Amino acid sequence: MNTLSTSVRQPRDARLTIAGIAGFSIALALASQVAIPLPFTPVPITLQPLVVVLAGLMLGPAAGAASMVLYLAAGAAGLPVFTPFGAPGIARFFGPTGGYLIAYPAAAFVAGALARREPSLLGRWLAATAGVAVILIGGVAELAILNLSLTRALAIGLTPFALLDVVKAFVAALVAGRRPPNVPVQS
Repeated sequence: MNTLSTSVRQPRDARLTIAGIAGFSIALALASQVAIPLPFTPVPITLQPLVVVLAGLMLGPAAGAASMVLYLAAGAAGLPVFTPFGAPGIARFFGPTGGYLIAYPAAAFVAGALARREPSLLGRWLAATAGVAVILIGGVAELAILNLSLTRALAIGLTPFALLDVVKAFVAALVAGRRPPNVPVQS
């Protein structure tokens, strides 16, 4: 009987995972539309880091990363999923926010993988913070290339966002909640 219940459950789990991937991709597209421009940087404040690490925490590393790849593919195809500021479509990857965007799948993966190791609130927060760090590193790297200055890249791509992004990571850790021991985490 255990084999039957496992085989019946797997298609449902797969459907839930696919729904989660699509759902987080849509949630990220919606979060991207709420952007606060800052006068001293080409990078706006958004809720995107929160949604990216939340995808990893809730879906697991592989499915969380897949949801980010789906989001990036939709944006590259020209769908209006990126923030309202900047170049459209694939050109966005080569602009000042491209490094952040490209880091999204890795950030979701890192957050999901680390949260599996320590599912407590502190563990989830540290996992989400590590995911946010991946996003910031990607963004600063691209800004350093575009500005030909790491110092400038840190000033416009890290300093204004780091503290707020740590708070977003904490919110993601709270929202994700602790999974009961009998509920498998999708990967």
